[in-house]
Amino acid sequence: MKRIGVTGHRSLPDSVLGHVESGLRAVLGGHEGPLEALSSLADGADQLFAAIALECGADLTVVIPSEDYEAAFEGAEALDRYRRLRLRAAQEIRMDFARSTDEAYYAAGTYIADSCDRLVAVWDGRPARGHGGTAEIVAYARALGKPVTVLWCDGVTRD
Repeated sequence: MKRIGVTGHRSLPDSVLGHVESGLRAVLGGHEGPLEALSSLADGADQLFAAIALECGADLTVVIPSEDYEAAFEGAEALDRYRRLRLRAAQEIRMDFARSTDEAYYAAGTYIADSCDRLVAVWDGRPARGHGGTAEIVAYARALGKPVTVLWCDGVTRD
């Protein structure tokens, strides 16, 4: 079984959405045989990746960073999408953290990088804004020798 994981920004500008969606469809739909998709289901890139992976017939593995993860969601829509996607997961992995901290996010991100055959990064190429951020997980995966597919549009910055 091929395993593809995701790391990415929570906030995606409208100007990159079409490009990111088509890139995710190409990566997730362009495989042969069984596929496992690994995501923490954070708002933004993680949820988009998981929804497209399920559309493509992948088994979804959800990596939950902490016991209070649901409290970290800003807005009812993102939390509702998280809950709906989580219910469709074939497997759930829980990190051993009580609180949603940068350490918990880093542990979830490195678990995904360790466990996948390829990492998809919805990333603007800029440094991480905190420990466990997208840039840090990309660097970690590359240090492991994992192939990383970066999806973003040149010249577009996020808020």
